[in-house]
Amino acid sequence: MHNKHKQVSENGKLDNPARFHWDDARIFLAIARSGTLSRAAKTLRLGIATTSRRLERLEEALNMRLFTRDQLGYTLTDEGRELIAPAEALEQAGYAFGEATKTNRDEVIGHVRVATAQGLADHLIIPAMPKLINDHPNLTLEMVTSVSTVNLHRRDADIALRMVRPERGNVTIRKLGTLGFGLYAAPIYLHNRTSTETTSQSFEHDDFIGWSETQQHLPAAQWLEKTLRGKPCRLTTSSLSAQMSAVEAGLGMAILPHFMAQDKGLMCVQNDVGCDQPIWLVIHSDLTHSRRVRAVADFLETLINENQAALAR
Repeated sequence: MHNKHKQVSENGKLDNPARFHWDDARIFLAIARSGTLSRAAKTLRLGIATTSRRLERLEEALNMRLFTRDQLGYTLTDEGRELIAPAEALEQAGYAFGEATKTNRDEVIGHVRVATAQGLADHLIIPAMPKLINDHPNLTLEMVTSVSTVNLHRRDADIALRMVRPERGNVTIRKLGTLGFGLYAAPIYLHNRTSTETTSQSFEHDDFIGWSETQQHLPAAQWLEKTLRGKPCRLTTSSLSAQMSAVEAGLGMAILPHFMAQDKGLMCVQNDVGCDQPIWLVIHSDLTHSRRVRAVADFLETLINENQAALAR
């Protein structure tokens, strides 16, 4: 690839190998995080040509392809994915070096990747983020939202707010609170029902909004399976936001977090459904003393504590 013009000596090593510039790791990370050359260049405040040239220089120095390029952007190769953690270590070392010259030793600088559930991200964490950003203007954040569990040991994220306690891995774990769930419906749906009963046992199977087959491990899906005894739901989805929209539209009822459903004006049909889940703060053990990670962890802990009554009710 990039080394096609280099000569190989008798001992198998490259003659005059390309020099590695550690600062090019910033280029690599910016492209990996943004997915395109243009967005990376804008973030770095560099020209696109300069950004591309420095990526090529890095790939040549490492003698490997870090990204595949296509019309949709830049995608990490397997080799590139393995270099994310070392590159971030270089990034943080650079921040620490810069911080050592500053008079304000408490300044938080760097990038933090947070993994959590879509509902917590959309309805709790992101709306509260302006204060975090105002307090730490040199902090950048990435939210990773998925029903599936990310692997902190593999550095898929630096911090996670999980509903399931990790059983293993090089992580530190602390319980912050509880996320409560109930059976909810829209007022118009309940008004249009011919029955005046308000318990879940009186409803037919087509009154429910459920989870798709790949999410049957979730407590809400298991509650529906037990309640409906194998009968199908009226609608199944693969995301909590879609279930919320379906309930708001009056299509049926769903097991939803109390704080989300009540904020939308939905009615609680059954409060105790046995689906409440603990909220665990999980941090990669190597990052527990990182100033940037500590700032985000403290923000999340305070946020959960301040909203615990609404989250659990």
